[in-house]
Amino acid sequence: MNDRISCEDRKELPDSVFGLPERREYPMPDAAHVRAAEAYFRYCPENLKPRLAKAILAKAKEFGVDVESPTVRSYAEE
Repeated sequence: MNDRISCEDRKELPDSVFGLPERREYPMPDAAHVRAAEAYFRYCPENLKPRLAKAILAKAKEFGVDVESPTVRSYAEE
């Protein structure tokens, strides 16, 4: 899994591919990055976790990724 994006490439990504677009954090332009966002979910500030969880699930559906984390799923229900 390659979840690295160069600084230049990251700057060129549209806000719509970020889990938290206002902060431009948790980029998810492909399936590998959806999995990375799920893995790094625990580092998200508590008050932003429900929004990030919903974004992860939406992008996972778009890219055909199975979200295995019960934590992400539970926050998405909030």
